[in-house]
Amino acid sequence: MTPVGKGHRSLNLALRKEFNLYANVRPCRSLEGFKTLYDQVDVVTIRENTEGEYSGIEHEIVDGVVQSIKLITEEASRRVAEFAFQYTIENNRRKVTAVHKANIMRMSDGLFLRCCREMAHKYKEVKFEEKYLDTVCLNMVQDPNQYDVLVMPNLYGDILSDMCAGLVGGLGLTPSGNIGLNGALFESVHGTAPDIAGQDKANPTALLLSAVMMLRYMQLNRYGDLIEKACFDTIKEAKYLTGDLGGKAKCSEFTNEICSKVAAAS
Repeated sequence: MTPVGKGHRSLNLALRKEFNLYANVRPCRSLEGFKTLYDQVDVVTIRENTEGEYSGIEHEIVDGVVQSIKLITEEASRRVAEFAFQYTIENNRRKVTAVHKANIMRMSDGLFLRCCREMAHKYKEVKFEEKYLDTVCLNMVQDPNQYDVLVMPNLYGDILSDMCAGLVGGLGLTPSGNIGLNGALFESVHGTAPDIAGQDKANPTALLLSAVMMLRYMQLNRYGDLIEKACFDTIKEAKYLTGDLGGKAKCSEFTNEICSKVAAAS
């Protein structure tokens, strides 16, 4: 758990930098049987994971005046942009949207956008568009189905990916993968939830689906498919749902039901 405004730096951030995990991938899709305000959401956010406002470059100039530096490099921008286009092709998606504020931050976001445009020229078979961050946020809550794969700098991705998770039921349902040059790290993004620790209340779906992403990254697709189907079927049947999904089941009961479905199918 990362202290707020004091203490040690984020351990997640340290791991991403140590292993150069430059692309954060967050798929958000509607789950059959779990009703939200939005139907048939299927959006993937791809976030540059190593720099931007999260570079950790900040200092106090004088008392009461703090400067924080947003770092954007051509290498990192081009790398995550290419990853987004390759991901789109490999997963049979249709469109990449570059999310930016280059109208305000002309140099930093302008560099990121230029790298995305270069990749769009290279991957001409993929439809490409560029949108302001505020416009995407507005459109996302009006009609999320107009977006497919979104690629963006670090801070924008952190905010927008959580917003997309809210469309499908929250962070308890949303997996995450950090892909890099030296491997990959998969995590649920909902934090440590100390208020319910040890109470057998947590929803394990995000952690399980992150494990599914890991299995597919390792090309163990059959195992990933088994766990994903068991998880989705359990939610669809709505017999064992945790409190955040509107049910009264314990974490252990929800998990046992998933395990029994995996065992029956394997």
